[in-house]
Amino acid sequence: MAGRIEDYALIGDLETAALVGRDGSVDWWCAPRFDSPASFAALLGGPEHGRWLLAPVGNRRCGRRGYRGDTLVLDTVWESVGGTVRLTDFMPPRRRGGPCLVRIVEGIAGRVEMRGELSVRFDHGGVVPRTHAPDRRTVVSVAGPDATRLHCGPGAGEPDVTPARTRFAFPVEAGQRVVFTLGWHPSHAPAPPLPDASAALGGTLAFWTDWAAGLRYEGPARDAVMRSLITLKALTYEPTGGVVAAATASLPEHIGGRRNWDYRFCWLRDATFTLSCLLRGGYRREAAAWTDWLVRAAAGDPADLQPLYGVAGQRRLPETHADWLPGYENSRPVRFGNAAAAQFQLDIYGEVLGTLYSAVRAGVPIDGQVWELMAALLDHVAEHWREPDEGIWEVRGPRRQFVHSKVMAWVAADRALRLARVAGLRGSARRWQALRGELRADICRFGWSDERGAFTQYYGSRRVDATALLIPVLGFLPATDPRVRATVDAMTGLTDRGFLRRYDEAPDGEVHEVDGLAGAEGAFLACTFWYADALALTGRPAEARTVFERVLDVRNDVGLLAEEWDPAAGRQLGNMPQALSHVALVNTAFALDGTRRRTRITAQAPARRPALA
Repeated sequence: MAGRIEDYALIGDLETAALVGRDGSVDWWCAPRFDSPASFAALLGGPEHGRWLLAPVGNRRCGRRGYRGDTLVLDTVWESVGGTVRLTDFMPPRRRGGPCLVRIVEGIAGRVEMRGELSVRFDHGGVVPRTHAPDRRTVVSVAGPDATRLHCGPGAGEPDVTPARTRFAFPVEAGQRVVFTLGWHPSHAPAPPLPDASAALGGTLAFWTDWAAGLRYEGPARDAVMRSLITLKALTYEPTGGVVAAATASLPEHIGGRRNWDYRFCWLRDATFTLSCLLRGGYRREAAAWTDWLVRAAAGDPADLQPLYGVAGQRRLPETHADWLPGYENSRPVRFGNAAAAQFQLDIYGEVLGTLYSAVRAGVPIDGQVWELMAALLDHVAEHWREPDEGIWEVRGPRRQFVHSKVMAWVAADRALRLARVAGLRGSARRWQALRGELRADICRFGWSDERGAFTQYYGSRRVDATALLIPVLGFLPATDPRVRATVDAMTGLTDRGFLRRYDEAPDGEVHEVDGLAGAEGAFLACTFWYADALALTGRPAEARTVFERVLDVRNDVGLLAEEWDPAAGRQLGNMPQALSHVALVNTAFALDGTRRRTRITAQAPARRPALA
C-alpha cells in the first residue's frame, strides 16, 4: 500500500519525474516523458503494479531525509542499532539517451543489512514484462514498446530474478558504496550506455546549484520560495518549455472519492501565474521558453484553443479509466488523459493574452505572428464572451455564466488594448476599448449580488467562489473598491480551519449542482494563497502573513505541496507536487515582501510639515 501523499519526494530530469517514499520505494515513474504511461504505478495500487524498493531489512520508514542543498538530489537516512545508512536518489538531467534513475547506498556507520525489490510494470502497471538477467550485474525487462535495463554495482550481490520481480539482499558497511542504475529505452532500439554514477551525481548537483544561484529574492520564507522554484523547474519539459500541472495522475481530492484527475499536462491558465513567478524569481530563460510553448500551442484557429495540451503541444488527450488499478486508498476511477481538453473555457483567452502582455513588459521578444494571434484571439472573445462555459474549475455539470470567465474576458480585452498601444494598432485599440467597457459593465451588473454582498460564482447565483479574490490582482477593480473588500470578507464562508475551499460543497451524498460530481474535496491550497494576497492588498498584512505561514506549515518534510489539504485529517490531497500550489506560494511571498518593504519605507519617511495658512 502506498504511503500518504505527503510521504513522497520528487526527483526528475526535466523530461519526466519519479516519486520516492519515506520507506525507500519509488512508487511512481513515467518514462520517457511526464505524460508517458507509468512503469512504476504502485502509487495507485500496490507493489504488484510496479515499484523499486531499497531499504534496510526490517525498517519501513526512514529516520530523516532531505534534498542536498538547493538541488533535486534526495538523501534518505536510516539509523539502527547496527549502523547508519544513506540512500541517495536522483535523475541526471538528460544530455543524450533516455531517462535513468540512480540510487546510491552508502554505509555511514556500522553494518546494515539491505534489501531491494524491483517490479517493472509497463503501461500504467498493467503489463508484466519478460524479465531476465543476461549477466550477474544486469537485469533487462521488455514488453511491447518499452524496455528497462538495471545495472547493479559491486557489492550488490547477485540479483534473484523471477518473472514477477527482482530481489536483492546485501550488507553495507561504513565507507562502502553500492550503486544501482535503472534506464528506460525503446524496446526496438539498443540500450544507451548508462552514466557513471559518481560523475552523474557531481553533474546533477552542479546543475541544480548553478540554476538555484539565479534566484533574485531575499525576503521572508526564502527557503520555501527556492524549493518551490526548483519544483517548478523540475516540472518543466525541457525540450519544449511546457510546465506540467503535476507529476502524477489520479491522486484523489477526497480519499475514496471520484475526483481523481490526470494532471501530467500543460494548462494554459497556469501560464500567467507561472510566468509572473519565474520573472519575479529572475528566471527569464524559463519564462521565455514557457511563452514560446504557449504561442506554439495556441497557434491556429482561436475556436480550437484548448485549456490544456500535452508536453509537446499535442491536442488529443482522451480520458480513459484504468480498471486494473484499485486507486490510491481505493479512490476510483483511476483516470489517464483528461476530457477537460475538449471543454470551452472562456477564461483561457485572458490567460494567453495576459501572459503575452507580461512577457512584453519583461522584455521577452515577441515576433509579428504573435500580434496576429493576439488580434485573432480577441476577435474570438468579442464574438463568444456572452456564451456560458465550463470555467476555471472545469465543471462536469452544465455550462454557466461564470463570473471569473467574464473577468478573464475583460483581462483579454484590457491586455490586448495595452499591447495595441505599444504596437501602434490604433484602429484595433478603439474596438478593444469598447469591448473592455462592455465587459466591465456586464460583470458589475450581473456578477455582483446585493443580496449576497459579494461577487458571486456565476450570474444569478448567491454562491461565492475563491476566484473572486483575483479581481484586484487582475486589475479589474482596485483593492480599495468597497465591492472588493466585501467580497474578501465573504470568503470566510469558504474557510475550513483557516484554509480556503474553492466553493461551497454539496450536501453529503448529493451531486454538486455546479460541478456535476458527488463527494467532498479538501481545501484548495492555491486559493488559500490567493486569500493571503487579497488580504494584503486590502490593507490587512498581518492577517495575510498568518494565512501564508499556515500554508507553509503543511508542506511536507522536503517542502512540497499537493493540490489540496484536508484540515480535519491533517493530510495532503490531490496530485503531487502541484505546480499551481508552488506558483501561488512564490507569488504570495513576493507580494508580502513588497507589502513589508512599502510599510517599512512609509514608517521611516519623515513626517510632512503642516501646510502654511
